Amino acid sequence: MPNNASNIQSKQGGYSRKALDYFKNPKHAGEMKNPDATGKVGNPTCGDVMHIFIKVKDNKITDIKFKTFGCVAAISSSEALCVLAKGKTLEQAEKISNQDILEHLGWLPPVKIHCSVLGAEGLKDAIKDFREKHKKA
Repeated sequence: MPNNASNIQSKQGGYSRKALDYFKNPKHAGEMKNPDATGKVGNPTCGDVMHIFIKVKDNKITDIKFKTFGCVAAISSSEALCVLAKGKTLEQAEKISNQDILEHLGWLPPVKIHCSVLGAEGLKDAIKDFREKHKKA
């Protein structure tokens, strides 16, 4: 069976099984105490807001958490972002795109693709915050 056919069969209510699992059982949800940096993004049209918290050691993201107010797609995109970014260097993490998030999740309804964009932007905002806080004088 082609991969696409398998993926289509795994969709429930317009979401992939992985997206639904990430929504129901996020492992990276919650606020982080004393993060090295924080990113915040939102979409005024739909009301989704994401806070991304990171800890960085030796230029690598050693821990990452999110606090997201939003729909299934926003929360599952936040979780996917954390899974993709943890352990990566800042440069590698900065290259994570909404397409990477979509591919990791397997499927989001087209009307919800903006949630994956928010995830990628939230991480970039956190990395920018980290770099601004740790500029060499």
